[in-house]
Order: sequence, then C-alpha cells, then structure tokens
Amino acid sequence: MTVYVDDAAIAATVGRITSRWSHLIADDAAELQAFAARLGLRRGWFQDPLTKTTGVRPRPGSRAAENWHYDVTAGKRLRAIQLGAEPVPWREMVEIINRRYEESR
Repeated sequence: MTVYVDDAAIAATVGRITSRWSHLIADDAAELQAFAARLGLRRGWFQDPLTKTTGVRPRPGSRAAENWHYDVTAGKRLRAIQLGAEPVPWREMVEIINRRYEESR
C-alpha cells in the first residue's frame, strides 16, 4: 500500500493558518489514518465525503465517496515526503482515486 501527497499548492486560509494546501491520500483508509497520526494530523481533519454533516453526501460506493483525504499545508507536505509519502502531480490524484474506487468494488 502507498500514501500519496500531491503538489496542488492551493493558496488558502483555513482557520488561523494561511498556507499552500495539498492533498494526502492512500490506497487504504487504515494506512492513511496511521500515516496521518505519524505526521501529527488530528483525526478531526480527515475529510470523508460519506460522513459530512453539511452539504450533499455522495452515494455510497460511488467514485465521489472514495475521495477521502487530508488537506495538508506546504510544511506538512514536505514532512510527509520525508516520512515516505510518494509525491505525485495533482492531476494524477484523480487516477489514484479512480483506481481506489475500482479496487473497492
């Protein structure tokens, strides 16, 4: 299994943190949670479209439902790479999520 971090570098302010944000995903949810803990991410920052309390929830089993991830700051992205995450171009993330969807079926 692999953990991936993209190079999206989306400028945004979240709470009190202004940074360039990227996405951290993995082939397996348990692997992602374990890696996120090592990286120092709070479990509450996990973004799971199936458990959103606001907005529209995707249909379980859909590609959109497989879009679970963490958003990470530029500094956390660099640390994730140091800890072994595979850096990938942001465009490749869709392919990885699509593969994850296909493998979950």
